[in-house]
Amino acid sequence: MKNKRLFYFFCTSFLFIIELLIALFVNDRIIRPYIGDVLVTMFIYCFIRMIIPVGIRLLPLYVFLFACMVEFLQYLRFIEIIGLANNQVAKIVIGTSFSWIDIICYGFGCVVCWIFQEHVIAGLTRNPLKNGYLSRDCGSSPQ
Repeated sequence: MKNKRLFYFFCTSFLFIIELLIALFVNDRIIRPYIGDVLVTMFIYCFIRMIIPVGIRLLPLYVFLFACMVEFLQYLRFIEIIGLANNQVAKIVIGTSFSWIDIICYGFGCVVCWIFQEHVIAGLTRNPLKNGYLSRDCGSSPQ
């Protein structure tokens, strides 16, 4: 469990640094608006996994629903409603404009997290002897 927390800590840190670099230095029409949205869902997933490394099998779905909720708040212009329209940090964290393409990007990021969770992490944590992937008599033939 401690190894998983450490793994997710490094993933979270790496994704945070990438997101920060994108926010500070990239002003294009592909990486910042699309790749950034994919990575932010992966960041949220890894952050939660750092705290709760096992269980919550539907975490990618929950992260997607959370991202959709934030996007819906952008549609409602929530940042203006609560009086933070001039706050640069709030504008970066919550966002200011609704986009259906953002929701697609969030979905893609969550699908990547689900694939990672179900196939990579699950494959690394399987006990090959317990689950029958390897027999104790690897060299013998069935009789």
